[in-house]
Amino acid sequence: MKATSERLDAVKRAKALLAVAAGATLTVAGQEAGLSREAVAQIVHRFNQCGLAVLETATGRGRKPTYTSAQRALILAEVQREPDRKKDQTATWSLMLLRDALRKTDLPQVAAETIREVLHEAGYSYQRTRTWCHTGYALRKRKSGTVTVYDLETPEKKD
Repeated sequence: MKATSERLDAVKRAKALLAVAAGATLTVAGQEAGLSREAVAQIVHRFNQCGLAVLETATGRGRKPTYTSAQRALILAEVQREPDRKKDQTATWSLMLLRDALRKTDLPQVAAETIREVLHEAGYSYQRTRTWCHTGYALRKRKSGTVTVYDLETPEKKD
């Protein structure tokens, strides 16, 4: 197979359909596409029912989320909470300190990588100040006091 930007499973299904449309048997189509005869039969049956949608991955496939939206909200609530210097023994959050604080609550098995993924999905990034900040927002000191500013070009910069 040549390099393609399409998913390999979709390419295999398309090759099998093209082979069957060209008059090949299910067995030959399966060999050309790298699928079993039974798989080709299922693909043809689904193609007759729903058309080219058969090339897309069906909903409900893949690994289910380990943490619920409520548990993800717990992680976001924890990062937004200012750390207590005595209780948390820190002035700023790091991934390991967040993990330790969350493990003391309702998430005893949470990994630092999971926390990082949840924070990035919510638009947070780790700053040079060694704190997690909401991307695009910054605290600026002005004569009138500290103000929060937002960079309107943030969505373009994130991509």
